[in-house]
Amino acid sequence: MALDGIILYQLVKELQKPLPLRINKIYQISNTELLFQCRGKQKVSLLVSAHSQYNRISITEKSYPTPESPSPFVMLLRKHLENGMIISVEQGGLDRWLDMTIMIRNEIGDRVERHLYIELMGKYANVILVDEHEKILDALKRIPPFQNNQRTIQPGALFKKPKEQEGKQNPFECCTLDLSQSLTSQLHGFSPVLSKEVLYRMDKGELFEDIMKQIGTSEDFYLCEDNGEMQYHVIPLTHLSDTFEHYPMMIGMDVLYYHKEEKDRIKQITGDLFKLVRAQLKHHKTKLPKLMEAYDEALDCQKWQEYGDYLHAYAWMVKKGEKSVTFDRFEGEGTITIPLDPKLDGRQNAKKCFQKYTKGKKGQVHLLEQIDLCTKEIEYFEGLDQQLELADFNDATEIRDELVQQGYLKKQVSKIRKKKKETAPAITVLQFDEQTQILFGKNNLQNDYLTFKTARKDHIWMHAKDYHGAHVIITNPNPTEEMIRLGAHIAAWYSKGRMSSSVPVDWCPVKNLKKVPGTKPGFVSMSSYRTIYIDPDQKEIEAYL
Repeated sequence: MALDGIILYQLVKELQKPLPLRINKIYQISNTELLFQCRGKQKVSLLVSAHSQYNRISITEKSYPTPESPSPFVMLLRKHLENGMIISVEQGGLDRWLDMTIMIRNEIGDRVERHLYIELMGKYANVILVDEHEKILDALKRIPPFQNNQRTIQPGALFKKPKEQEGKQNPFECCTLDLSQSLTSQLHGFSPVLSKEVLYRMDKGELFEDIMKQIGTSEDFYLCEDNGEMQYHVIPLTHLSDTFEHYPMMIGMDVLYYHKEEKDRIKQITGDLFKLVRAQLKHHKTKLPKLMEAYDEALDCQKWQEYGDYLHAYAWMVKKGEKSVTFDRFEGEGTITIPLDPKLDGRQNAKKCFQKYTKGKKGQVHLLEQIDLCTKEIEYFEGLDQQLELADFNDATEIRDELVQQGYLKKQVSKIRKKKKETAPAITVLQFDEQTQILFGKNNLQNDYLTFKTARKDHIWMHAKDYHGAHVIITNPNPTEEMIRLGAHIAAWYSKGRMSSSVPVDWCPVKNLKKVPGTKPGFVSMSSYRTIYIDPDQKEIEAYL
């Protein structure tokens, strides 16, 4: 579901509360997201997204990674807006665009206005910087004349505000409604979902004015699930579900959208780790059958020794140009047919057969090593692929560091920032009670550091059996059943078996573990262990998170 004009109307009310705000810093945290770090009575982080699906504006409490080098558009925004004061945020009627007015001093010290137009209209979402004469300075997404001759978005062009849809009424004023038609076609700011909700409530006996009053006074954000997709609005969508979660407006925006764009953010800032890992996985999965075929052929090398013996004995009978030759067997009845290289004589063909025999004999050992290595690489990259699916930006950065350490990626040398001191991997910690913590890692570096650097010998270690996933440490040497079950939930949920039932989770004291020399980070062997079967439940984990 996309943001509609009514939701934006309520968001604008929240955005106006902390005004005026001074813009301290501007970042572009992904191809479509801008982050304004502002200061008023307190620090405020203002997020603007022009994503085709997740376009929005909100005050966020989340932390976001920032790229080392700013884009040209961000450089322009910093030039014109940094240290400026946001004095107003106005919505265009009930349409999905905003006019943010920023007061700033120009090069000679005079106060001038800049306007940042934020358009949140699906695939046409955009952020446009305009000067006091309504001339476009630049835009996040430029639209040249050959794409749209009615509304050009290019530096130097005059800015035209989006046209208001004619024939629609303001739902917060007195309205004459035709209940046989969708309210979307009659009212400004109404999405199809809100239209259905209002009609549903009116069928239940509620008055339209009362519903709009509830919408107009709402400061909450209501979420519910419908056919596997999250739906939301400023009032409960009772026509979709009887159960829903609600949050303060801006917190609800973070809950809904933060993780939706996270994978795009990871790809754009850390490089496309997904592409690298899956390319390696595809390469090794293609290579393994070929190695198996070569090994089967090497096992059949004894025939080449036999061919060589016959050719060496009857070399005088073989002439160049022959593609095969047949001899009586040395022992027993029957004949043997030997393929030949027409370019070679008998002795040369015999030599070639002996070479194939020697190569096959030696190759068996080499091919077994390669098959084992290829199998381990497949297992390793399958684990990384699963970890990336569950990773946030920090986890993905550590996965990138691991790939650099393992030699799959070149180390990036920053020309802008000084090299930071190496820090320990970021392990997640849950406080179970005053004496007990449950710690877990979400990638190989975190798992390795947790198990062999953080945990004590008498701590309890857990891991989903036969799945790639998190290492879990319970700091209580004598864990209760509740502790073990929660640890098992975490181990199963942060593994490839998260959507399965009765996931086996092995557990044992850390002293029973051993790191195998020469293996990848996070790989361990166990001398003895116990197993618990669990149905992974995210709510059990979130209660402690």
